[in-house]
Amino acid sequence: MKRIIYLKILVHIVALLPFCWLSWQGYLLMNDQSNELTANPIQFIHHFTGNWAIRFILLGLAITPLRKIFGWNRLIQFRRMIGLYAFFYVTLHLSNFVILDYYFDWAAILKEIIKRPAITFGMVAILLLIPLAITSTKGWIRRLQKNWIKLHKLIYGIGILAVIHNIMMVKADIFMPMIHITLLALLLGYRFAFRERQA
Repeated sequence: MKRIIYLKILVHIVALLPFCWLSWQGYLLMNDQSNELTANPIQFIHHFTGNWAIRFILLGLAITPLRKIFGWNRLIQFRRMIGLYAFFYVTLHLSNFVILDYYFDWAAILKEIIKRPAITFGMVAILLLIPLAITSTKGWIRRLQKNWIKLHKLIYGIGILAVIHNIMMVKADIFMPMIHITLLALLLGYRFAFRERQA
């Protein structure tokens, strides 16, 4: 029991490291000190938070394959936590878009969502992720029962929408988006193959 608690604390620490690093870089920027946020800090923050959101989505999707392949059954205890950190970084990503990029100009934001397919895909992914975050508690699991499992299968579609958004938003260096797409394809391919074997 104590081991699981220590592992959860470790997961929290590791999951918050990107946020802590970004906060430190923001502090340096605000104090006119040397930092890693590049000449376009808003764009850097946008890509940084988006990439980490996708990484946590992919990590959550990797839990079941890792359990099946290596027998690491205790990983299931970390899936909700990882999912909530995905939502945390998605929230930071969206906040950067709404606050720093468009200064709460809702008309301009709506225009961008309608006009640019990349942002449309990203916004749909965020909207689908919200009910998963809300229903992540034990109370909601009890209330929804089997419907909870059905609802949380939305994560597959969210993962697809997120990587499409990712690659469409990157104009030059597509190395990281291609890694995300490859990992997602492997994870979804494993699930499809496992389901076929079970049929």
